[in-house]
Amino acid sequence: MTDTAPRPTLEAVAARAGVSRATASRVVNGGDGVREPLVARVRRAVEELGYVPNQAARSLVTRRHDAVAVVIAEPETRVFADPFFALQLRGISKELTAHDNQLVLLLTEGRDDHARVGRYLAGGHVDGALVFSLHLDDPLPELIQRAGVPTVFGGRPGWSEGGGGAAAVYVDSDNRGGAREAVRHLVGLGRTRVAHISGPLDQTSAADRLEGYRDVMGGADPGLVVESDFTPAGGERAMRELLDRCPDLDGVFAANDLTASGALRVLRERGRRVPEDVAVIGFDDMLPVAEQTDPPLTTVRQDIEEMGRLMARLLLRVGVEQGAEGAPASVVLPTTLVRRASA
Repeated sequence: MTDTAPRPTLEAVAARAGVSRATASRVVNGGDGVREPLVARVRRAVEELGYVPNQAARSLVTRRHDAVAVVIAEPETRVFADPFFALQLRGISKELTAHDNQLVLLLTEGRDDHARVGRYLAGGHVDGALVFSLHLDDPLPELIQRAGVPTVFGGRPGWSEGGGGAAAVYVDSDNRGGAREAVRHLVGLGRTRVAHISGPLDQTSAADRLEGYRDVMGGADPGLVVESDFTPAGGERAMRELLDRCPDLDGVFAANDLTASGALRVLRERGRRVPEDVAVIGFDDMLPVAEQTDPPLTTVRQDIEEMGRLMARLLLRVGVEQGAEGAPASVVLPTTLVRRASA
C-alpha cells in the first residue's frame, strides 16, 4: 500500500522551530532580519521534516524563479557536435547548481526561434540569461534588452566598444593575443608562408583571431587567408582551397581545433608531412580533439569551462542575487600556447 502521508507544511516547520510562520517564511525564502539562532532553528526543522518549499508560492513572494536561461545562437546540430559548447555548459551548470539555480537551455535554429526566445524571456520565467555564440546581425540582443532580464554574454559582443545604453557584461578570452602567440611560434620555427583559416567573421572571436594573425604577418599575401565556419568540414574545404591557391605554404594557424583537425586530414591526403612540410596550430585546446589528431595538435588554450563558470557567477552578481545595481565588470581571460607534435 502506498504511503500517502501529507507533505510537511511551512506551518509545521514554524511549529517545530518554535517561531512564527512569518519568521519561518523569511528564513526559507532567504529574507533578512532574522537573528542567527532562529535561522539555525528553522533550518534544522526544515531538514528534520524534509520540508520542500512550494516554488510557485516562493516566486510570488521573492519575485525570483531560481532559473537561468542559457541561450546559444546556433542550431542544435552545431551545438551537440562541437565539444566547445559542452565544456561551456558544464562550467555554467556547475556554478548554477552550487547556487541552487536551474538551467534552461534555449537554442535558435532560425529567425522564428529568435522571436520565441524573446517571448520566453519577457514572460518572466527566468531570473536572467547567459547568451553566447552571437553573430553580428543577430536580433537576440535587442529582443533580450526588450525583455528586461539581466544578461551576461559569452564572448565580446560586436557593439560593446561603443554606442549608447548600458555597457554589456561579458566573459571572453584574449583571442587576439592568443592568435599572435600562435603565429609568432610558427614564424619562430622558420615558417615564412603562414596561412590562416578563420572562423565566421561575423563573430568577434573569429575577427579578433584574424587581427592577431595580421599583427604578426603584416602585409602577407591575402590569398593565405580563407574564411571558414569553425567545423572540421569547413577546415577541410579551406585547406584544399589554400593548397590549390598557395601550394608553397609551410604553416597554418586555424581559428579553432575542429578546423585544424579538418586541415590535418587534407594535408595527409595531399601527402604533406606535419610538421616537417607544414606546421599546424589550432585554438581552444579541447582535449578530445587536440590529443586525438594525427599528429597531436599544438594549440592555444582557453579555459572554456572556466568561462562558463564565470558567466554564471557574474550573472548571479549582476541580477539574480543582488539586483541590477553595482554591475560587475567584464572579464577577459588569458590564453596559453600548448605545444604538441604538429608545430
